[in-house]
Amino acid sequence: MDSKGNRCKVCDGTGLLSDDEGWQYRCSVCNGDGIFGKEDENKPARIMEVDENNRLLD
Repeated sequence: MDSKGNRCKVCDGTGLLSDDEGWQYRCSVCNGDGIFGKEDENKPARIMEVDENNRLLD
């Protein structure tokens, strides 16, 4: 998304991640906008919930 090199390396700038079953969810590192900025550095990690089959509950 951003040509300045601030693109989120975790989601490759898409803002989405996917699990091993192909379910997509918002990137917890950049908060879904695809850009990793200074404001993202100070945010605490978001703990995601899973069900009994280890599927993400977003």
